[in-house]
Amino acid sequence: MIQKISRLNKISPDYFWAEEEIHKSVNQYRVSLGLNPLTLNAEISEVAREHSNNMANVIVPIGHQGFRERVQQIRTTFSVVSSAENVAWNFSSLEPCYVAFRGWVNSPGHQKNMVGDFNLTGIGVELGDNGSYYFTQIFIRTP
Repeated sequence: MIQKISRLNKISPDYFWAEEEIHKSVNQYRVSLGLNPLTLNAEISEVAREHSNNMANVIVPIGHQGFRERVQQIRTTFSVVSSAENVAWNFSSLEPCYVAFRGWVNSPGHQKNMVGDFNLTGIGVELGDNGSYYFTQIFIRTP
């Protein structure tokens, strides 16, 4: 089923590989339920990454503040039929990606987004100065 994800390394300036691990876990989960996998999109990931960075730097609170604006930004590139967003943060030093993913699976609202009728996704992961990991996953349905 779902594999545990290895520890993030603060040395890495970017967390593209961690974002890919979240993507892989979400797609494994979707496929295990008979759903189509999501395509990871670089432009949507940039928007998600910016939100994770803003949460990590306490520019915005942890949550969905500004989600409408993020979707509007995505609409400059894609025709968006529907959208959703999952955010998470944790202090797990061993498996922060796995902890975030399992938290989403075990939360009815987050899980609903993960299995929703979407075809694109973008994921952003940031590590804050306080040692917390911040995650944003945006789900998009295009025509």
